[in-house]
Amino acid sequence: MNEIAGWVAPAATMIAAMMTAANLGARVTGWGFVVFTVGSLCWIVVGVSSGQTNLLATNAFLTLVNLVGIWRWLGRQATYEDGGRAAKARSRRASVPALFTATGVAGMAVVGEDGSAVGKAVEALVECGSGRVSYVVVATGGVAGVREDLRAVPRDAIAFGCDRLTLSIARGAFEALAPLEGGDWPAAAPTAAA
Repeated sequence: MNEIAGWVAPAATMIAAMMTAANLGARVTGWGFVVFTVGSLCWIVVGVSSGQTNLLATNAFLTLVNLVGIWRWLGRQATYEDGGRAAKARSRRASVPALFTATGVAGMAVVGEDGSAVGKAVEALVECGSGRVSYVVVATGGVAGVREDLRAVPRDAIAFGCDRLTLSIARGAFEALAPLEGGDWPAAAPTAAA
């Protein structure tokens, strides 16, 4: 039993870390916490059998943390995502304006007026008083966030669709927007040339 636990513990921990780090939605993250729980229980077996009380204590605590993660991601957050998806689907079948979730903006494809791929939306900044979108941060280039360029696109320069955002400015005007530096995003929407 100890030898099996010794192999399962690190494998489960590594797999779970990838599942949660990938941020592929509530269900994958929730199942990542289930796999983390299997790993922490196996580490407890290793700790008990080898007399490592520090390993035992640490993983007993991590098991509790993992159970909270399961409740949060497979319970509450999954319910929120299901509700948003249901409203989105119903709105597309009803005679009301089509909806998408505000959290769904992050990760949406951004295309040019001709439909060519430009990048993806990272975030939408909303004015507190009016609830109006001020600008959308669009990522282009790079791989997995490395060497990507971020640009703040004013609300009037981007059209919202249910499954993608479309630039309403020329590609050259988009590229003329100054790239953002790290976490130094503007307090208000920049001006974009048409």
